[in-house]
Amino acid sequence: MAEQHATRRATAAGIAATSATSATDTAAGTATGAVTGPVAVSIGRRPEPVHEVAVYAFDGMTPFELGVVVEVFGLARPELSGLLAAPWYGLRVCADRPGTPLRSVGGFTLTAEHGLDDLAAADTVVVPGVPNAFGGVVSPALVEALRTAHERGARIVSICSGAFALAAAGLLDGHEATTHWRYAELLRQRHPAVRVNPDVLYVDNGSVLTSAGSAAGIDLCLHLVRRDHGAKVANSVARRFVVPPHRDGGQAQFIEAAVRPVEEEDDGVARSMQWALDHLADPLTVTGLARAARMSDRSYLRHFTARNGTSPMRWVISQRVAASLPLLEAPDGTVEEIAGAVGFESAATFRHHFGRVMRTSPTAYRRSFGRGAA
Repeated sequence: MAEQHATRRATAAGIAATSATSATDTAAGTATGAVTGPVAVSIGRRPEPVHEVAVYAFDGMTPFELGVVVEVFGLARPELSGLLAAPWYGLRVCADRPGTPLRSVGGFTLTAEHGLDDLAAADTVVVPGVPNAFGGVVSPALVEALRTAHERGARIVSICSGAFALAAAGLLDGHEATTHWRYAELLRQRHPAVRVNPDVLYVDNGSVLTSAGSAAGIDLCLHLVRRDHGAKVANSVARRFVVPPHRDGGQAQFIEAAVRPVEEEDDGVARSMQWALDHLADPLTVTGLARAARMSDRSYLRHFTARNGTSPMRWVISQRVAASLPLLEAPDGTVEEIAGAVGFESAATFRHHFGRVMRTSPTAYRRSFGRGAA
């Protein structure tokens, strides 16, 4: 589950392997006189180990990003009973000095029970920030733990300024990464080997993932759940979180205008987006969307991009891909049929856009997360 396209298949003791073991044990027992009859061997499914998530806590932290990780991976989820083919996550909060009270923004303290040895041994490691991104000092012990975890094959994740810790460990060299837009230029200057993209909510490089600031951590954590357990489970977690399961666009829409007045034309953009969702299977064009918004094409493009941080047709493509996920998880329907059902002109076009958005193929996604996958 720690790799990008890993399946959730539980391994079972195979009939052939069990039979071979039984025969070997019987022969050995007969030779020594210890066994005089057939050996009873139970055949069943070996339970999957729990996927351990470790999150880094530090003195002076803001509680939001840490809370996001705890909420997603540490909360009991009885509502997922029957949906999970693998156990839910285990969570450990880790610090440089376990047992030492850590001060948080807001005037309270918390104590982490686990140290960095536990962090280095986890399947997924999340760094939700660093004490002072502008100060340039990252805990050497944390850097060493991140390198150890990465060398073991763990999945390494950062939220907001946590990207500076991953960069200090050399895990982002030569890769695209993101951080909060306020820190993007600083990250680029301090770590020139990192290809900093300040315009996206998160970047998935397989075993190393980075997200933009604060609420983008929710997007990335839901993305991890989607990778590990499929869209249906991620959607259920998002509903309990009271957030959309996937946000389109990037943080470019928030730069220098975190909150902006809703203009009258924005109502038209929202109306056109709902209209598009109701007609995903139909041919959609910018002109058609602009007509639904009651705007000219040029005005619509300007207002849509300002509102969503992406172009109308890129948004449509992402919605079509998202709509295909539950269809791929169901046993019915070929890739060609699903492509048509969500509005792609052909299976080839569907595969191209699906690969760009999901970084895997529709067939591989179905193999991993289809109802018969486990």
